Amino acid sequence: METCPKLTPTQALLLRAAARRADGRVIPPDTLRGGARAKALTALMQRGWIEPAGRGHALTDAGYAAVGQQRPAPAKNGQPVNASDAIQLLKIIPLRPGSKLAALVAALRRPQGATNQQLMLATGWQPHSVRGAISALRRRLGLNVVLTRNAAGERVYRLLGRT
Repeated sequence: METCPKLTPTQALLLRAAARRADGRVIPPDTLRGGARAKALTALMQRGWIEPAGRGHALTDAGYAAVGQQRPAPAKNGQPVNASDAIQLLKIIPLRPGSKLAALVAALRRPQGATNQQLMLATGWQPHSVRGAISALRRRLGLNVVLTRNAAGERVYRLLGRT
C-alpha cells in the first residue's frame, strides 16, 4: 500500500495549485514572502517535487504523484487548453459534497452566475460571509471568480475557471 507523503499546508497549497495549471508552474501566492517562500520552495526541491524551469519552478512527475495526480498530456498542436477542459478541471475542487461551500461553488458554476442574494439563500450566510467565502475560493483554490452587475445593479458572481 502506497502512503501519501506528509505535506505542510503551504507545500500542499503550492503543489495543488501547480498541478491545476496546464504548464505545471509553481507560482507562490503574494502572501508567501521572504524566508517562508524560500524555505517552502527549497523543501519542495529537496524532495524532488519541483525543479527549476525558466525563471521559476515546475512540478516534476514526483510532485504530481505527491498530490495524487498525473502530469497532464500536452495540448495538441501547441493549442491552449479550451474552455471545456477548464470546466473539467473544476471537478477536482476538494469540497465536501452537500456542504455550504459546495453549494456556493455550484451556484457560481452556472453560466449566468449568481447574485449575492441567491448565494445568501443557498448557504444561509450573511452577505459578508458570502463575500469572504468567495475571497477564500480565489485565494486558496485559485478559482477565477468575476464580479459583474446585472441590469438591476445587483452584484453577479461567476466562475470562469482556473487561473
